[in-house]
Amino acid sequence: MHPVAPPDGDSAQRSAPETLAQWARSLRAFHFEVASRAALAVALPLIILLLTDHLDWAAYAAFGAMTSLFGRNEPYRVRMRTVTVAALLMLAFIMCGLVLAVVQASLVGLTVGLVIVLAVSMVMASTAGLFPATPVFFVFGYAVVAQLPTPEAELWPRFFVAVAAAGFAWALTMSGWLLRRLAGERSDALFKNLLRGALVRPTAYRDRQVWFSVLQNVLGALVAGGLAMVAGIGHPYWAVVSVVAVLPPPGAAHSVSRAFHRIIGTAVGVVIAAVVLLPGPPVVVLILVIAICQFGAEMLIGRHYGAALLFVTPLALTVVHLTSPVAVNTLLVDRVIETTLGAGIALVIVLLVQAGARRRELRALQF
Repeated sequence: MHPVAPPDGDSAQRSAPETLAQWARSLRAFHFEVASRAALAVALPLIILLLTDHLDWAAYAAFGAMTSLFGRNEPYRVRMRTVTVAALLMLAFIMCGLVLAVVQASLVGLTVGLVIVLAVSMVMASTAGLFPATPVFFVFGYAVVAQLPTPEAELWPRFFVAVAAAGFAWALTMSGWLLRRLAGERSDALFKNLLRGALVRPTAYRDRQVWFSVLQNVLGALVAGGLAMVAGIGHPYWAVVSVVAVLPPPGAAHSVSRAFHRIIGTAVGVVIAAVVLLPGPPVVVLILVIAICQFGAEMLIGRHYGAALLFVTPLALTVVHLTSPVAVNTLLVDRVIETTLGAGIALVIVLLVQAGARRRELRALQF
């Protein structure tokens, strides 16, 4: 992104601080602050794992670092609550996945765990006013961790990595409180405005709309995951994650375009991932790619979902590649097929819900 240039006639009169302020405001509009801390939150833990020769634990650090994706522009008193809730939920689901991985749980056990993760995360997100309100990060974390081979002796060390990453992400997310006070009057130019509150709903568990969304996600996830397994496609959790990513949170409108954005954005993102992964770059380069993709995804996610997936897809594929390396070609093909499968199932659910809403409107008009 380039600095915003003043009109030609004013160039002589513009001072360096004024130009810097313009540039800062343009970056603020693209969520620069959020993107920067998200990139740092994931990069530093991965570098530490690399230096300590434990890069096969990258998934635990990456998912713990997703704590930084919450509380984007909330006032800090509100943010402390929402980010803490998000961190505790993520760590609880990572522990659940770890336990199931250690005991080598059956498909039934993994499925029950998935249903619990979906239900608990969606009800808690509605209760605490989490933003983003989607359960996709929690589902992704649980699904990946639960299928990683885990010796019993490594359960707590792996969980500690997730705790440390989540704690670091929590501190980064709250660090703006101190930075704004140090910046004083310049904080408005240098930092993003804190405008969004979080609606706490203690009775969200009684809301039929919340449970209807849970039902949609559970049915879609089970169908997508089941079809992926019957078809013998690797990484069936990607189909599950795609369903959850496309379906809206409780109370939000059902959008057909989001499914197509998911499919097209993933397809193009896979091409980008191929350019990165196929040459077999050094691990340091892969960590840098993860940080850049995390930054790019957070810059774009609030503006265009499909464009954000150009970064989200290489990010997810690179994390999986670091954790359990498989043939890159297989990894890329699985991602495209399962994303299309999951998004297609979510699209069917969206269309059915929209059709049902139209029928109810027609009946209401008739009476």
